[in-house]
Amino acid sequence: MSQRIRSSIIITTFAASGWLLAATAVQAAPCESLTGLKFNDATVTLAQTVAAGAMPAPAGGRGGGNPFADLPAFCRVAATLKPTADSDIKIEVWMPAAGWNGKFQAVGNGGWNGNIDQAAIATAMRRGYAAASTDTGHEGGGGAWMQNKEKLVDYGHRAVHEMTVKAKAIVNAFYDSAPKFSYFNGCSAGGRQGLKAALQYPDDFDGIVAGAPALNATGRAAFAVSVAQNLRKEQGSYIPASKYPAINTAVLQACDGLDGVKDGVIENPRACKFDAKVLACSAAESDSCLTPPQIEAAQKMYQPLKNPRTGKEIFPGLSYGSELGWGTFGGQQPFPIGTQMYQFMVFKDPAWDYKTLNFDAHMAQVDAIENGAINALEPNLKPFVASKGKMILYHGWADPQIPAESSVGYYTRAMDATGGANKTKENVRLYMVPGMNHCGGGVGTATFDMVAALEQWVENNKAPDSIPASKVTQGKTERTRPLCAYPQVATYKGAGSTDDAANFSCK
Repeated sequence: MSQRIRSSIIITTFAASGWLLAATAVQAAPCESLTGLKFNDATVTLAQTVAAGAMPAPAGGRGGGNPFADLPAFCRVAATLKPTADSDIKIEVWMPAAGWNGKFQAVGNGGWNGNIDQAAIATAMRRGYAAASTDTGHEGGGGAWMQNKEKLVDYGHRAVHEMTVKAKAIVNAFYDSAPKFSYFNGCSAGGRQGLKAALQYPDDFDGIVAGAPALNATGRAAFAVSVAQNLRKEQGSYIPASKYPAINTAVLQACDGLDGVKDGVIENPRACKFDAKVLACSAAESDSCLTPPQIEAAQKMYQPLKNPRTGKEIFPGLSYGSELGWGTFGGQQPFPIGTQMYQFMVFKDPAWDYKTLNFDAHMAQVDAIENGAINALEPNLKPFVASKGKMILYHGWADPQIPAESSVGYYTRAMDATGGANKTKENVRLYMVPGMNHCGGGVGTATFDMVAALEQWVENNKAPDSIPASKVTQGKTERTRPLCAYPQVATYKGAGSTDDAANFSCK
């Protein structure tokens, strides 16, 4: 499927140093000549050969060094796509001058997107991929662009699709060969993009890695506001960050050993039972305990947000083990990715007061405006399965930004809608990462290679029953564990080091 060039593209011949070259010509195109590529709704704005190590560091980069200094020579192409009159989608495609692996990888974004992720493109290109990224049709984070229906659709799914179609054509023109396989790799908003691609454009990719997908963006925004309201419900409800370690320690004391291994990681938070009342005290100034209002606020962090009238779940709560990251939703100011949805997309008022949100009256209004443009909640993956696509979903159990139960709940619904567990796992698998934060980090084994596992699955039909993972600190591997295909969990065999994956099996 990845070798198809879609009929929506019109590529005409163009002049290159006095001769004509078509995108399907026998001889591959010189990089600079790609400015002559013609599309019916896109313009190539840059086609430049970049020498090995010559790619400039990204603007605003940290650390003083150039993260691109190790890149090989490549062809850098930029284009502007206008599938609608209101669209203004920027993309970049980077293609190795030598050593191309014959494959294409699209990379995802984060937050409200608004930027081409050159670092992610570079990571893919180091593996030999021709790679592409998009700004999803706008610059910066949440803003007035969210009031434009077409730009909302571009952000939601169309930009990635249009980028993919054009990028494959550009790759074909440069190498005189279409990609043998096409992949998508993203986390958070990028995970949502990957899932959205599987749902709406099931033929775009042979394989998709979708990490911690923000598949319910409207629900997460509501949860963010709910947390902010709960933490300010009454005098003394707010939980300062200085108390997070005490809460986390209490949770670990209650649940760490449930898997038979005391390692500071909760293997399966769903088996955990914890009552924040064990931290009760009356001394508000103490960081080792919680006052009654703080206990109530803490309990609600773990509880799903529900419509107060219908009882329908709007968004799941955070998992046990996420406490050290509660500042994401529970900081001094509400989580901006959440409030920006209401400020710009819903109420069109940058000064909107989060305390006024009604979780019954306003939810229908939110749903009507979003109208399926952003959320990836549809569980029926049958078209993607029929196209023989493969997808790896993964999520950290300790994720403090997108609750892990979001992915677990979606995968459960997808199994039901796609033909049952046995049928679904032939094409789609979920891997939960104990102790991992949002897209990485945390106390768990958060170093792994999902792309390699997906390549084996797509190209060699070797489905990953488990994926090797490590906990790496300052370059040193401290622990290894298998990441098991959900609903299985890594289970200690009862002998040997608990820091060695060989002593665990998936059950």
